[in-house]
Amino acid sequence: MKRLILSASFLALSAATPALAETELSFYMGWQTLPHSRVTGVNPDTGLSFNRLVKFEGKPFAMPPYYGLRAAFWRSENFGWALEYTHTRAYVPGADRAALGFDRLEFSDGHNVATVNAMYRWQNKWDKLTPYVGAGVGVAVPHVDSTSTGGVRTLGFQYSGPAVRLLAGVRYDLNQRYALFTEYQFTYSTNDVDLGGVGKMSTDIKTNALNFGISYRF
Repeated sequence: MKRLILSASFLALSAATPALAETELSFYMGWQTLPHSRVTGVNPDTGLSFNRLVKFEGKPFAMPPYYGLRAAFWRSENFGWALEYTHTRAYVPGADRAALGFDRLEFSDGHNVATVNAMYRWQNKWDKLTPYVGAGVGVAVPHVDSTSTGGVRTLGFQYSGPAVRLLAGVRYDLNQRYALFTEYQFTYSTNDVDLGGVGKMSTDIKTNALNFGISYRF
């Protein structure tokens, strides 16, 4: 599913844009956290509604870890478009799971967010340093993994709703091709997922991340 989303997005953007002055491919990992979010829905065992404020856990270094990929297509020295995908994680902790009537409730094989970004950079503003910012819109496709107390199991990817992304960072050029970068990134997504039978859950997931990565330009 993740590969299909990325492939379709790359093909769509390539077809919609003419020849570009510069392409930049980036890979990053980092530290990701999630603030509190309200979780509402229906328990698949009882059919009863739930409503609870939950402090999601990110676990960015658990396997598979938090990571991201970005392909930026710079149309000028300063402005460009980018396709970006991040594999984040979101776990409902034990006490909250029990209160909601679940033994397991998480987006553990990725709360996957794919966006199309508008990007702006100040090329080599400070010698080899290039600051940049970006904002994007897209979709969230989490891998839903839940087991209710009564044993109703849900496992698989679901399209859950729209997503937005904001980022700001700085790139350090190692040479004409390679660069290192660090950035702050924020994502927000609306998520409506099925939990088997009559079960369902809705929550707005927000992530804060400090990323470190490497880029290749051609």
